Amino acid sequence: MPPLPKPETGSRKLFVVMGVSGCGKSTVARALAEAVGGVFLEGDDLHPAANKAKMAAGIPLADEDRWPWYDRIIQEVQSAAAGGRPVFLSCSALKKTYRDRLRAAFPEIRFVYLKGDFETIKTRMESRSGHFMPPALLQSQFDALEEPHGAVTLDVAMPVVHIIDRALTLLGFRLQARS
Repeated sequence: MPPLPKPETGSRKLFVVMGVSGCGKSTVARALAEAVGGVFLEGDDLHPAANKAKMAAGIPLADEDRWPWYDRIIQEVQSAAAGGRPVFLSCSALKKTYRDRLRAAFPEIRFVYLKGDFETIKTRMESRSGHFMPPALLQSQFDALEEPHGAVTLDVAMPVVHIIDRALTLLGFRLQARS
């Protein structure tokens, strides 16, 4: 593993919406950012082309593929957080070592874990189009997953609006009621 990044200072917050591919990370992270006036970062957009090509070919990423991606994520989050707004990142963060890398850079980090069973998520993946991650790699994601401790854990079987409302409440955001 490459050397750990230096921690960010100040009161900036990073919220990582995590889980296996197809669990709804992007939808939830984007909605959370919009709800509180935060910044949304799509982790998949930060993968190098070689990683996307590898996954599209049905080859799971190894740690060696992921470390440069996490370094880029850290740089992008630091840049986005410079404005003082909370940052909501969609990122699989499947292993504890990946989460620890993010924690080293952002000690105030909070994780929102979107948890679901294999069949539910597989069905979702099979119904989406235009994504580089094929449903055939879902099992490798579940195999790599080390469920987080201390994360806000939400069941993906809930309607998305309930997931978002519950996440906002559990993360401590106070919002006016939706109309």
